[in-house]
Amino acid sequence: MAGKLVEINHLSKAFGSLVVLDNVSISVDEGENLVVFGKSGTGKSVLLKCMVGLLTPEKGEILIDGQKVLELKIEDLNELRKSLGFLFQSAALYDSMTVRENLSFPLIRNFSFSQTEIDKKVERALEMVSLSSAIDKMPSELSGGMRKRVGLARSIITEPKLMLYDEPTTGLDPITTKEISNLIRDLQKELKMTSIIVTHDLICAQIISDRAIVINEGKIRHQGILSELVKSEDPFMKNFFSSEYIDESKEVLNENK
Repeated sequence: MAGKLVEINHLSKAFGSLVVLDNVSISVDEGENLVVFGKSGTGKSVLLKCMVGLLTPEKGEILIDGQKVLELKIEDLNELRKSLGFLFQSAALYDSMTVRENLSFPLIRNFSFSQTEIDKKVERALEMVSLSSAIDKMPSELSGGMRKRVGLARSIITEPKLMLYDEPTTGLDPITTKEISNLIRDLQKELKMTSIIVTHDLICAQIISDRAIVINEGKIRHQGILSELVKSEDPFMKNFFSSEYIDESKEVLNENK
């Protein structure tokens, strides 16, 4: 059986009087895709930032691959971060760098690869996202979907053990959303990664998720298989997964199978 790659125990985080995470506990198995749902401002992105040490919670424990993140010295935290991939909402590309340079950057900064090795890894990562022809383009020359693919390529170029996605399909049309979601799922299988996906996009979640949790008012209110969550009779859940939203998502998926 797969072990637990991520264990979060009794995590709490507040900004002044605003509590965004309240005694949250989550575990994620190796190879699992966990989707985190919730309304805007409910602490989904804060959860990811706590996991990588960008924010410090008031209480709780975070273990990634057996390491207690909140107790690590900065050099050990940076070493752990090398085994993590993070895809931001905006893809976070450097506008002054070409696609090749964007992908090379984390390899040059964090590892000791030769230029030949870097070139091979960059070319391989772009092949995996079907963007080899864009290698010498600037980010400004790319569409939103292409920028997202490049951001994904840069995130997986180090073959991370754990991938964290913060709203990976924000701003994309339904067709491109499906394409990016399928790509994320396929890369996860090929590279045998574990993934945590923060999203409000049901189309994305339907394609990617093995399991989902719903955060509301800082607490995990529901968790389970997505198909079960969308059928919940809980008033909040019925409102969150409205029938129109579900039907629209299914229609898009069926049209593009």
